Amino acid sequence: MKNKISHILLVIGIILSVVIICTSTFQLFVHSNKEDGDSLYVAEMKSKYSNYCPVLPEEIDFCGERVPIENFDVRESLEKEIIKVMYWHSETYLYIKRANRYFPAMRKILKENNIPEDFLFLCVVESGMDNVVSPAKAVGFWQILEATAKDAGLEVNDEVDERYDFEKSTLAACKYLRQAYNKFHSWTSAAAAYNCGQGGLNKLINQQGENNYYNLKLYTETGRYVYRILAFKLILSNPDDYGFCYRQKDLYEPIETETVEVDSAITNLYDFGKKFSGNYKVFKILNPWLRDTKLTNKDKKTYKIKVLADGAREKEYEKYKK
Repeated sequence: MKNKISHILLVIGIILSVVIICTSTFQLFVHSNKEDGDSLYVAEMKSKYSNYCPVLPEEIDFCGERVPIENFDVRESLEKEIIKVMYWHSETYLYIKRANRYFPAMRKILKENNIPEDFLFLCVVESGMDNVVSPAKAVGFWQILEATAKDAGLEVNDEVDERYDFEKSTLAACKYLRQAYNKFHSWTSAAAAYNCGQGGLNKLINQQGENNYYNLKLYTETGRYVYRILAFKLILSNPDDYGFCYRQKDLYEPIETETVEVDSAITNLYDFGKKFSGNYKVFKILNPWLRDTKLTNKDKKTYKIKVLADGAREKEYEKYKK
C-alpha cells in the first residue's frame, strides 16, 4: 500500500514538472517571438516610413524683401511654420489642387494692380482659397470685413455679398495692400498690417521704435503671419522638394464659364440656375456672391453672372479618364 502511494505521488510529481517546464518554455517562446516581431516591425517601419526636417534655402525673400534667416529667431520661426505646413498633408494637398484653379486669375489681378505675386500665398493663409467665414465675420478668400469691403467699393447686403466673388475680393485686397505699402513703405509690413490692421501695426512700431517686421515683438498671430506666408510660398512653389507627389490630372482645373449680364430682377434663382448651369448647386458654386434665392435689383444695376460653359462638364470628365 505504501509503495502504491509512493508510486502515485511520483507520477503526479513528474506530471507537474512537465507542466511547469512546458509552461515556462511556452512563455519564453512567446516572449522571444514578441521581441523578434517588434524588431522586425521597427526595422520595416524605418525602411518604409521617414520624416525629414526641411532644409531651408540659403536666401529667402518676400516680395523682393530679404528675410534675415541668419537670425536664430527668424530661422526658427520660419522652420516652425514650414514643418507645420509640410506635415499637414490633407490640407496642403487641397491647397496645391486649388491653386491650379484660382492662382492664374488672381495672379493676373495682382499684376494689373502692381501688387507682388507673393501675395497669392497670403490668400492661402487667410482662407485656403475657400469661402470661409471667420468668428469676426470676415468673409471669403481674402477674409474681408464688411466695412473694409464697402470702403473698397464692394456691394454687401442680404442679396449680394461681393466678398464671396474671388475676383472682386482680390481687387479689394489689392487696394488695401497698396494703402498699407504707401503707409509703411514695405511689403512685409503691408502683409502684417493685413492681419492686425494698419493702426495696430503702427501702434507697435511707435511703442518699440522699430519698423522692421522681423525685429518687432508682435501679437501672436501677426508674429506667425509672414512666416506662414513664406512657408506656403516655399512649399506650393516647389511641392516636390517637400515630399508632395501628384499628377497634373490630380489638380483642379479652372472651370470653364460664360457670362450672362442681367440688369433686371430675377425672381427665382433656382429656375435661373437650372436653366443656365444644369442645376442650382453648380450655379451657386459659380456665383457664391448671390446670397438669396432671388435678385431684386431695384436700382437696375448690371450684374455679370457666371454660368457653366457648354461642354465644361464633359471636358472635366475626359481629363480624369486619361
